[in-house]
Amino acid sequence: MRAATTVLTLLVLASCHDPNTVTLEDYNTRDIAMPGGEVVHAEVASTQPQVEKGLMFRTSLAPGRGMLFVFSHEAVQPFWMYQTLIPLDIIWMDANRKIQAMAKDAQPCKTEASQCPTFGGQQPSLFVLEVPAGSIAKYHLKLGDVLRF
Repeated sequence: MRAATTVLTLLVLASCHDPNTVTLEDYNTRDIAMPGGEVVHAEVASTQPQVEKGLMFRTSLAPGRGMLFVFSHEAVQPFWMYQTLIPLDIIWMDANRKIQAMAKDAQPCKTEASQCPTFGGQQPSLFVLEVPAGSIAKYHLKLGDVLRF
């Protein structure tokens, strides 16, 4: 009986959740639909330690995979490739998930942190998506496209 009550409570709580309302607590992984219908399966970084680590030290990132950075408010969000071992495409989006900026084929920085270039950060963004290099071309992404998640 106790298990049935727990299941029923969870079902009621789940039905109360508005699927259009996204909070930081909702994230762990998220499927992101590209404009052409393809889906990228993204790990989500929403806490400061997760954001700071990002994809650092990873030796690979499979096609169709990525990392979605979720910030608490829209702001300029420059990224760099220090300690990142794989080339990436980086996509900045506003609160409406509209692409504001993109960096193609950002290369790993193999020098001192102070020497690493930064990417993006010219437009306020709430979300940033890192995907394997070549993904912007693969998904035919352009400024103004809207990603769905």
